[in-house]
Amino acid sequence: MAIVKYNPFRELRTMQDQMNRMLDMAWNREFGEELKEGVWQPPVDIYEDETSVVIKAEIPDVDQKDIDIKIENNTLTIRGERKHTSEVKKENYHRVERYFGQFQRSFSLPQSIDQEQVQAACDKGILTITLPKKEETKPKQISVKVK
Repeated sequence: MAIVKYNPFRELRTMQDQMNRMLDMAWNREFGEELKEGVWQPPVDIYEDETSVVIKAEIPDVDQKDIDIKIENNTLTIRGERKHTSEVKKENYHRVERYFGQFQRSFSLPQSIDQEQVQAACDKGILTITLPKKEETKPKQISVKVK
């Protein structure tokens, strides 16, 4: 059995995220209107290596034409929309847990990013944005000579 450090705030944060999501959905619909589309933000992973910063976002069922990626004032913004298909009648659903509608995520970029070389690709519902570092900011290996 693995020993896991207890974090009493983890459950509180999860509950707060769920309440925020629920309030956002309630405020973004008109009175009496059925909840068809919700406000959602795709989860992301951000990591860095010696040559680049990589952002991976989960965006299943989003058409590539519905994704907009912009860099402006050292801020990367991902916008898009996941459209709900009405192939199945509403009364035939047993459960609807996925969010539909527009989304937007913004991230501040460090000065070390070469904005002219940014690349984006989408594969199996994962959007991968590669932000290469400028040459002068990459770490340099210095060898130590022994006398």
